[in-house]
Amino acid sequence: MKGLLTRLMLCFALAGFFGPIVHAHEMTMAEMTLREVAPGQFVWSWGAPGKGRPIADDLTPIWPEGCKADSQTIQCGAKGLSGQFSIVGVGKAYSAAIVRIYWRGGDRQVITLTSAQPKVQLFGSAKDERAGGEVATAYFSLGIEHILTGFDHLLFVISLLFLVGFRKRLVATITAFTLAHSVTLAASALGLLVLRSPPVEASIALSIVLVSAEALHQRETWTRRWPALVAFVFGLVHGLGFAGALKEIGLPEQHVSIALLTFNLGVEAGQLLVVGLAWGLTLLIVRTPMASRLKAPALYGIGAIAAFWSLERIALIVGWPN
Repeated sequence: MKGLLTRLMLCFALAGFFGPIVHAHEMTMAEMTLREVAPGQFVWSWGAPGKGRPIADDLTPIWPEGCKADSQTIQCGAKGLSGQFSIVGVGKAYSAAIVRIYWRGGDRQVITLTSAQPKVQLFGSAKDERAGGEVATAYFSLGIEHILTGFDHLLFVISLLFLVGFRKRLVATITAFTLAHSVTLAASALGLLVLRSPPVEASIALSIVLVSAEALHQRETWTRRWPALVAFVFGLVHGLGFAGALKEIGLPEQHVSIALLTFNLGVEAGQLLVVGLAWGLTLLIVRTPMASRLKAPALYGIGAIAAFWSLERIALIVGWPN
């Protein structure tokens, strides 16, 4: 226990060095709002920028043919807002663009554009006639992107690899993690489980600290004896983190189950890609003299980064600084 506390203290000390360098990635979402004020007439605006500069510097909407737009209004005439709509630049500065349309009849429509699906067909009303295949492609791509750019989730998976190694137990451990975060992702996305984001994000960071610290030693702790159980427990928390990203994107009302399933499958595909790359890298360096000396520095670095995230996120919970 004393050795574990010493390692944790060292991780927190190193956080002062690594913390300002690396920050957990959150999916960068651009938001647009369109409100129909008269038949075929809309006012529109971008939401708050997430890059320190106007969203219009990075994204350009291409309105349906026949619509005339300026910086605040759109005039589409008798046919209404109907036709192909796209946003140039999605997938570069911003991972996705969320477009919220408020129609005169009181209906509300949410559209998500990504690099995989940068355009969509509008029908002049809230009725979304996208095929299930279009929705599946968009959300599968978003799932892959979220896991590959979600550095906190990636560091947890890498810490598990250090803890378990590429042995038979790895299959059970990764499977347990997958099952757990699939359950909470679905429950939270469907509104069955609602938790505030700051405690969830802080718990995710602390899970990385714990697993990386446990992977540093060879003692037979309960974490080493039951890695699948540890992965399952923390997987429940990570699933809530995935759900937070999915809530920002929104789920299409006509294809909720398809969007939820394919987003989760995208997360799993990205996760397996990371495990495969790590396995390939291990095969390349396992016989080199430096291999045995890399483990401790890597785990101390992971722990330091996660420790910084923990402090940063706990500060948000307690409201410091205001």
